[in-house]
Amino acid sequence: MCGTCGCGEAGVRVTELGHGHGHVIDLQEDILGANDALAAENRRALAERGVLAVNLMSSPGSGKTTLLVRTLTDIGDELGMTVVEGDQETLLDAERIGATGARVVQVNTGAGCHLDATMLAGAMAALAPARGSVMVVENVGNLVCPALFDLGEAARVVVMSVTEGADKPLKYPHMFRTADLVLLNKVDLLPYVDFDVATWTAAVERVRPGVEVLSVSATRGDGLDTWYTWLRAGIASRRGGTATSA
Repeated sequence: MCGTCGCGEAGVRVTELGHGHGHVIDLQEDILGANDALAAENRRALAERGVLAVNLMSSPGSGKTTLLVRTLTDIGDELGMTVVEGDQETLLDAERIGATGARVVQVNTGAGCHLDATMLAGAMAALAPARGSVMVVENVGNLVCPALFDLGEAARVVVMSVTEGADKPLKYPHMFRTADLVLLNKVDLLPYVDFDVATWTAAVERVRPGVEVLSVSATRGDGLDTWYTWLRAGIASRRGGTATSA
């Protein structure tokens, strides 16, 4: 259970005292139940409009905003991309997104360390993504809590950079275990950092066997065509058509 936001399944032990003795009552409360119900409603609404919602998650500093800006610049118009930007404070990342011309809604969580289904529902109402479009949710930078909360997304993409430890998938397994795609970013820095790609790849495979892994550089452009192909295939399935290449 997260000490900051109270996320997770809480097990509560209540001790009743009286009459010279006590007994323990075990209470189990799934505090994610209400969130999951609203997430299901979000998912239904998005599916009805043929919108592909992608939950982009990472630790702070992985480069996911830079990746998103590059993606919007290259194929944002093609896919009708809109963005829900999650941060604890400031409009800084939303301003970077907006500079590409994409429509963006900022959600500031204050002390909260993740977005939830209620927040996404409000953002969706403001953003009103077009039918057959891609909506990317850039979650709050955190490798723990965002993995626990279903937003109603169609896919989860975890971004990690080579400036982080290769053991991250083993230390934060739930995040990687929920991923539909894992991106290893900043591969242009590999000659300058101590990062073992083989060790990292084995760690990802251990916690999420068979997950697709792509190596990318948001700044230099490595692997971005494959990332764009993945997005095109996702929205094509929503539209009931076939992905095309630009």
